[in-house]
Amino acid sequence: MGIDKQSDIAANIQIGPTDQGMVRIYVEAEGGIELPLDFDPEEAEEIAEELRAAAEAARLVAGGGGGKPKKKR
Repeated sequence: MGIDKQSDIAANIQIGPTDQGMVRIYVEAEGGIELPLDFDPEEAEEIAEELRAAAEAARLVAGGGGGKPKKKR
């Protein structure tokens, strides 16, 4: 399976800070799979930027406009 292939696997995701000053992305999937992923704050910000870029690319693939309008800074 590649990153651009549809999947029927269901999972839950939680994101938050740890008591060690890290950012944890916690994924829980079917079959009892639990995956805690810890990142330092700088890495977490890079991941957030990649998520935003992927969301924008997905909007373009889906036909443009869908979703919320972009906020101006």
